Amino acid sequence: MKGALVTGAGLRIGRALALALAADGYFVFVHYNSAATEARETVAEIAAAGGRARVVRADLSSARQAENLVARCSVPGVMLTCLVNNASLFKLDRAPVATAADFDRHMAVNLRAPLLLSQALARGLPEDETGVIVNLLDQKLFNLNPDFLTYTLSKIGLQGMTTLLAQSFAPRLRVAGIAPGLTLRSGSQTDARFAEQHTANPLRVGVTTDDLVRALRFILATPSFTGDTLIVDSGEHLTGRPRDIAFDSRKKKSK
Repeated sequence: MKGALVTGAGLRIGRALALALAADGYFVFVHYNSAATEARETVAEIAAAGGRARVVRADLSSARQAENLVARCSVPGVMLTCLVNNASLFKLDRAPVATAADFDRHMAVNLRAPLLLSQALARGLPEDETGVIVNLLDQKLFNLNPDFLTYTLSKIGLQGMTTLLAQSFAPRLRVAGIAPGLTLRSGSQTDARFAEQHTANPLRVGVTTDDLVRALRFILATPSFTGDTLIVDSGEHLTGRPRDIAFDSRKKKSK
């Protein structure tokens, strides 16, 4: 049985991806750091649907814990062949006020941990097996603005690493990215504000977790796809926003 490790799988996008992988026949390792209750609920939902899963905890800001996580994803009869680097730190800062601590925290969770996990998967994969690494990125990499500076820098690094690891790990591992647009309500966003911003894109269609699941399934089902990123954002990256959508006060234009 093939196994998949999804980081940050107890909540939001990670949860949706974990449920989809389980439905597709993977044994899913549901990683969490602090969301223990939600991770266990995800495993319970997978089990109720006839799938198999297990929770695994690690603080991805710790290099040691990140290095050891793949080795802990061990179940008899299960071969770990899929890694979804979904967990992400997302803290607001801008160039005038960003600190070294902000930089280090974002790089540790959003870039260093995916590298260490990817290396561990590559080392543990049997010679006769192939696998897939999927990195969750952000549409703003294709539509830069100065908000969330150190978060954005870490995701720029992860995008570059997607290409480099695809080169390094071929032909045994494919490495690809998914860059979502605004998908779920976050932070202090009200339901009304989210509803407005969710469709503030060229297609006037909000991105859903189902869209991201379809992107993941495409990558897994397409053996020729590697080293590139699927932008799933209803064209949001085409808009050229001067600020992050959370702060962009421009009104939607009518069709």
